[in-house]
Amino acid sequence: MPTQLLFRDDAYLRQTAATVEAVTERGAIILDRTVFYATGGGQPGDAGALVTSDGSEIGIGFAIYDPEDKSRVLHVPLEGQAPPRPGETVTVRLDWEKRLKRMRIHTALHLLSVVLSYPVTGGAIGDGDGRLDFDIPEGGLDRNEIAGALNALVASNADVTERWITDAELDANPGLVKTMRVAPPRGSGRVRLVAIGEIDLQPCGGTHVRNTAEIGLVAVTDIEKKGKQNRRVRIALV
Repeated sequence: MPTQLLFRDDAYLRQTAATVEAVTERGAIILDRTVFYATGGGQPGDAGALVTSDGSEIGIGFAIYDPEDKSRVLHVPLEGQAPPRPGETVTVRLDWEKRLKRMRIHTALHLLSVVLSYPVTGGAIGDGDGRLDFDIPEGGLDRNEIAGALNALVASNADVTERWITDAELDANPGLVKTMRVAPPRGSGRVRLVAIGEIDLQPCGGTHVRNTAEIGLVAVTDIEKKGKQNRRVRIALV
């Protein structure tokens, strides 16, 4: 059975009750539902814990999609953790502080793609920092100018919302896709769009804050030349 991805409907849900469906040969835990984001789109899988009925905790280092069945999420325990039994009910608890930093920086990266309206060739989200790679012709980029424009968008107090469109609707609107090498998450027949007010609209399966004001002040920490036309712009929460 597919894992129910609760973070898709509510990225602020910090915990949930779940049933253990299976434990793989390598000890990864499959649940019927989860609040853990599984690694994808440059965003790392969530960490946290599973709390059993007797109150003991199983530390989870990260979550990934099952390579044999992409509809299921594998919760990978920390080394030395004893897995729960199939059929057992557990409480799935996020490392919320880490998740929130990733949500803030992820939303800020969407805004960065507005400030620098070039094709995106790559990206990564960290715990309070992140980067995007752009296909940019030769020319200087000013860190202070980029930071000023980015923080002006952050301060606009724009709401962040999601909606779904069909694969066919996305195919009819290819301009929605900013990334050159990473395709939007597909497979269910529909694609999730993330809108930031009237500022930005693009397909994304990740987690974001509800309003740009929650991002806080952002700094442009570095601009690197990664090829003739590739520029890597790094940002961090202040």
